[in-house]
Amino acid sequence: MIRSLFLAGAAVLMLGAAPAHRAPVDPSMAGPTPVKLTGYLTAADIDGQTVIGPPPAPDSPRGQADRSIYLETRKLAGSERWKAATKDNDLWTGGALERYACALGRPIDGKALPRTYRLLQRVELDARMVGTPPKDHFNRIRPLIGDDRPVCIRREAWMSTNASYPSGHAMTGWAWGLVLGELVPARASGLLEAGREIGDSRVICGVHYQSDVEAGRMLGAAMVAREHANAAFRADFAAAKAELAKAGAARAISCPTS
Repeated sequence: MIRSLFLAGAAVLMLGAAPAHRAPVDPSMAGPTPVKLTGYLTAADIDGQTVIGPPPAPDSPRGQADRSIYLETRKLAGSERWKAATKDNDLWTGGALERYACALGRPIDGKALPRTYRLLQRVELDARMVGTPPKDHFNRIRPLIGDDRPVCIRREAWMSTNASYPSGHAMTGWAWGLVLGELVPARASGLLEAGREIGDSRVICGVHYQSDVEAGRMLGAAMVAREHANAAFRADFAAAKAELAKAGAARAISCPTS
């Protein structure tokens, strides 16, 4: 049923004022603690604007579908999937990382899997580095701005200045799924499902359009491909793979139900 809500619809896009300047980072994407880490890539390593192209025009079929999906998913307010989307908002300490841990079959944190955790931190930093320039360039307003329908997280000032396209959560979520799936191929399907769900949650929450999420996944995949050409990434990837192999068989852990 949820997937059907992401099919094209026919509604007119309501417009609002575009973000006027470069946004502060979405606080829900902030790492778990301050760390002296950088990503693997520079802003010059990949041109996100070229990779994803512009968002759909509001009066185009895709733009109208975006608006229709936003309106339809407001009906999910209070549902179990809505509650899961609220948890997914927090990439690090909410439900997002928990989804991958469930799919992997073991906790993912700095104590249980420090090398794997460090790899994910640096990949997330790359998502900011690579994703911010197209956000700033296309400067697309988020669907909830100028609209008082329910959203699954508290409305805050950054939402009106942090642009919508592409979705940083979808970008990070898909990149994490790809990287973890490469590290543990036997668990790849579940790990990629977790990555897809993170993006879907952004639409259900009402903080992104469906095309924002699709662009985020596309750019996240391009970013991971580019990371594989980086020697530091390959070294950290090899260390994480060895760590996971040494950790042994997966074990039962508490998992989300939706």
